Amino acid sequence: QVQLVESGGGLVLPGGSLGLSCAASGFPFDYYTVAWFRQAPRKEREGVSAINNNGATYYAAPAKGRFTISRDNANNTIFLQMSGLKPEDTAVYYCAARDDERLAIGTSEYAYWGQGTRVTVSS
Repeated sequence: QVQLVESGGGLVLPGGSLGLSCAASGFPFDYYTVAWFRQAPRKEREGVSAINNNGATYYAAPAKGRFTISRDNANNTIFLQMSGLKPEDTAVYYCAARDDERLAIGTSEYAYWGQGTRVTVSS
């Protein structure tokens, strides 16, 4: 059974850093594009970053220069390292996967989803 399990969320001060992880299982991880999405309270879910099987990456404008996506195929894990965090980064962060090498960040393009991990940026 396909599983994506996020971890690493929590409370962080503005300007701080936080690393998220997503453990994947039940599908051929090495061949899939994986991505991070987020959904703030009462907001639409939005794409944050994606990385494909070849290591190509995409960052949405709010993430570029502050967030770094990476993957560890040996351990079927995806990471999102976040720095310079702002209150507007507060959201539930979701890991997702798709059987395609293209770096899509639309929610409808992804078949597999995790349950999310909550990130709160506040003083």
